[in-house]
Amino acid sequence: MPAYAYRAVDRAGRRQRGVLEAADEAALVRLLDARGLTALEAVPAATEEEAAPALRLGTRRAVLAVTRALASLLSAGLPLGRAFAAAEHVATGYMLRVVRVVRARVERGGSVADALAEHPRAFSPLYVGLVRAGERSGDLPGALARLAAHLEREEEFRARLLSASIYPLLLATLGSVALLLLLTFVLPRFVDLLEGAGAALPWTTRALLALADFFRKAWPAVPTLLLGALLVVVWQRGTESGRRAGARLLLGLPYIGGMRRKALAARFARLVGVLMGGGAPVLHALDAAAESLPDPLARAEAERIRARVREGVTVHASVLEGGFFPPLLEQLVSVGEESGRMQEFLLKAAEILEQETERALQRLTALAEPAMIVAFGVAIGLIALSLLQAIYGVNAGALR
Repeated sequence: MPAYAYRAVDRAGRRQRGVLEAADEAALVRLLDARGLTALEAVPAATEEEAAPALRLGTRRAVLAVTRALASLLSAGLPLGRAFAAAEHVATGYMLRVVRVVRARVERGGSVADALAEHPRAFSPLYVGLVRAGERSGDLPGALARLAAHLEREEEFRARLLSASIYPLLLATLGSVALLLLLTFVLPRFVDLLEGAGAALPWTTRALLALADFFRKAWPAVPTLLLGALLVVVWQRGTESGRRAGARLLLGLPYIGGMRRKALAARFARLVGVLMGGGAPVLHALDAAAESLPDPLARAEAERIRARVREGVTVHASVLEGGFFPPLLEQLVSVGEESGRMQEFLLKAAEILEQETERALQRLTALAEPAMIVAFGVAIGLIALSLLQAIYGVNAGALR
């Protein structure tokens, strides 16, 4: 019989997880019921571990597709159970299993937000918080529509940043590979021919040969360097101290640090604005936004702002105290608080900061592209010049 990895709660509300063999998922649910457990999630054990890479690569789009479908179906008047059943048609793989588990719990009378909260890898605290606010206000279709719009904006913003970065990265990679090929393969063969003709190599050619020889001898160290880089990445992503170190490094870089600060401020403002637009109180919105921020330093700053607001300090004063986010955010939040339209001004701040981030990245790439072209051109020109000097030495020796 196949093995299933399950998550369940007992009658006291304690969560349990494990692996059991059963004929199918329905049989597993019956087996867990006999043990006094209520099934929350059950997936084939072999595929549960495979879910994590897929989540990193494609879950955002899968969640967006399901959210769009649910918003449209519920707005059309379909009951929750039928809406989730129809949404299964736009989900695949891990996301399909998640939708089925959520649907089963909702059909048993559970809350949609509680069912979604059992799958934190797929649904962020922002997502769960906005759905919970929609359930409480009786406007779940509207909450899902706002979520779909928010997720679409985030995907568009990521796509714009990525498209602006692709050409410089491609240019840097191809240019570096071309230079290495010239130094390690093309130049030594030309030099062998020239030395066979009795040419005296100029100092520029000898210097390039020494550099090429260094690269050839350094090749055995490349796997070690790659392994070291991989370990650093694993440490940086897998530990809190590593994530903090990586975040501090990025924020400390000239120009890039300011650009990242604006991007984090835009995300913070949009998260809080979307949650408040869904009916969440300020403190709950700040709490969910803090949990949804990927950067540990920005998350710590959001938690500090929430603590200060809980103490009675205004939001704009709390933002100003930290000095982490750009002054524009504090200014717009201040206007929003004074006018009683903070949610509107938070979303406006997010829009402005996203535009500034995109423009800053475009300026950086606009400067980087010609700089790299000039640098690679100079490097290739030096290699060609050194070869021409050596060839001229052959001709001068023949004339003598």
